Amino acid sequence: MFLPGIHFMYALGAIILILAIIGVYGACKEKKWALIMFTVGMMLSSLIMFAFAMRVLAVRPMITDSVRTEYLASMPLYNASSSIISGLDEIQFDFQCCGLQQGYQDWGYNISASCLCEEESRNPCVAAPKNSSLFEHKEDDQPIMIYSEPCIPYLVSHFIFSVNCGIAVLLGLTLFWMLTVALCIAILCQLRRKVDVPPVVYSPEAKAGNYTILTDNADCA
Repeated sequence: MFLPGIHFMYALGAIILILAIIGVYGACKEKKWALIMFTVGMMLSSLIMFAFAMRVLAVRPMITDSVRTEYLASMPLYNASSSIISGLDEIQFDFQCCGLQQGYQDWGYNISASCLCEEESRNPCVAAPKNSSLFEHKEDDQPIMIYSEPCIPYLVSHFIFSVNCGIAVLLGLTLFWMLTVALCIAILCQLRRKVDVPPVVYSPEAKAGNYTILTDNADCA
């Protein structure tokens, strides 16, 4: 799902690198054609980047629904493969949640050990049902606390935060590129200005210190 966007960023990055080399060459050698190529290329790249960021912002709800659907496809969890369970255990441990949609009930009898609440848990916990696998080897009647909230809301929130950070980076890059375009235009304006160089008149009398004659010759010229 993300491969086209990744390939697009790779291609755009390569183009920006080439334009940067051309721009540095034009600034060092004072080549107008190179500076013009850099300016036009960066303006087009900035427009493309801005359009891409707006596109991502527009399809963000669709991407979120796709992520939700992809995780819910592994339901029911008690019949999921070992790789899915292993990945979900990491998610439950990191986000301090249990299950995907209906909390610990998604696990059925075999509630995962990653659902166990930590002592300094930041999320609410509930007592696990006594007819679950967590009480198989337990001798006393003390309750076992597990996370009560499902993981899907945390996953969606984390994904939206990541997408927003990506959009902010894209817009920041676009603004930086526009600043380089403005700087390049300023350099072009400096190159177009004609610098008036005063004529230099050489006279042998200057060696003898006769500056009056030198000034007169300069006026006659």
